[in-house]
Amino acid sequence: MKLLCSPASPYSNKVRMAAHFLGLEVNAIRVDTNTGPAILMDNNPLGKIPTLLTDDGVSIYDSVAIMHYFDRLTKGGLYPSKKGKRTDAEILEALCDGICDCLLAIVYERRFRDAEKVHQPWIDRQWKKATSGLAHLSANPPKTGKKLNGGHFALAATLDYLELRFKDQWEADHAPLIDWQRQFDKKFPAHSELKSEG
Repeated sequence: MKLLCSPASPYSNKVRMAAHFLGLEVNAIRVDTNTGPAILMDNNPLGKIPTLLTDDGVSIYDSVAIMHYFDRLTKGGLYPSKKGKRTDAEILEALCDGICDCLLAIVYERRFRDAEKVHQPWIDRQWKKATSGLAHLSANPPKTGKKLNGGHFALAATLDYLELRFKDQWEADHAPLIDWQRQFDKKFPAHSELKSEG
């Protein structure tokens, strides 16, 4: 399988971590979404990453669809089988992806607008949403339990992205998440080599 991705993308890295955890052979192909490369546009009409190209010619997008595909491929290797626990994992993943949506909105606002056109109230609103999500997670850090799941990889990817793009802007208020990350590292030693890179 091939994964069209970017090393800075938290959604890409969530998927890369999950594939590694499950022992799936996935060849990561770096693509620049800004240039709209043919390999990406031909396989995802939205031109977004991550996009998974399966060995039988199917393209799967976005990250949640890929994660669920991995789960089916490994017969339940990525999400708990008990309904309640699976729902918890899916909610955790959705919350983390939502935080990343807000963080990306901030990054893009600053990156793609001329300085005089950057709309600070928009940035403030997105940051408020992101920090509200982080506060919830700090107050309710997820247990890693016996086995990691899709929600855990989403949270790890979110914290990695914060470290990459918002260093020293969140850590002091969210010590429980720093502790959680240390516990995650113990459970998933490959984390250090799969972190977001800018």
